[in-house]
Amino acid sequence: MFVLSLVLAAAMWELYKAVGPETGGKVLGMRVLPKAEDRAMPHVWEMFQRFGRAEVRSSKDTVLEAVVSGAWYSFRIALAGLALGTAVGFGLAVLMARFRVVERGLLPWLVVSQTVPLIALAPLVASWGGKLHIGGFTWQRWMSASIIAAFLAFFPMAVGALRGLSSPPPAALELMDSYAAPWRSTLFKLRIPAALPYLVPAFRLAANAAVAGTVIAEISAGVRGGIGRLILEYMREATGDPAKVYTAVFGAAAVGLLMAGLVAVVEMTATRHLRKEEFA
Repeated sequence: MFVLSLVLAAAMWELYKAVGPETGGKVLGMRVLPKAEDRAMPHVWEMFQRFGRAEVRSSKDTVLEAVVSGAWYSFRIALAGLALGTAVGFGLAVLMARFRVVERGLLPWLVVSQTVPLIALAPLVASWGGKLHIGGFTWQRWMSASIIAAFLAFFPMAVGALRGLSSPPPAALELMDSYAAPWRSTLFKLRIPAALPYLVPAFRLAANAAVAGTVIAEISAGVRGGIGRLILEYMREATGDPAKVYTAVFGAAAVGLLMAGLVAVVEMTATRHLRKEEFA
């Protein structure tokens, strides 16, 4: 079905290119129809042919090699951001589940934090990180992108984990209290197992957010080597070589698919002993 959907998308692209207006069009007075000219919508086969050509005239590396290298670099940054964001989000959820006063005071600020524009935040993070000197530690440029990825990833994990940790029925919690079980035992033996159906979708959202944050941060903070930077560089050549831009876009999509595959593996590993009805 995935391959069929790709074929269908390519067919719709070529169909619109064949019948769509070259200069775009309006619907109800609003310009919403994209241009069908070659500079805006190159043929699908031209995009894939561009993978086999040299990235620049004086280089032996092909566009495919550059895109694969950039996608792998961005994937590792997104993975680091996802790990950090998941740890921070889950830690905050545990803290809010333990102390209701913390939940009432912190949760509104978590919501407000997601309204900060990343385009403005990424350069600030890169600037602050560059001024950080602790012993022999040197801030690397890619760390700024990982921080932005973690900034987007921690929120869905925190909210989903908080909902999951609060999901056990009162009778189960009262039973643990009747056994004089410490809060740590209640957390690991009752709350976390009950939270798994909530943690899985939260982890999916966090993974998607980490990829998006990585690409945005690479563009905004000037992180070289990643797929976001390739998109920016290839856009400068869009007038003379429009198909080249889409090769980097395909690379960004590949990063998202690779992250989705990783999340699926984690999901199967974590939920293999649970009934499927629990995720309905």
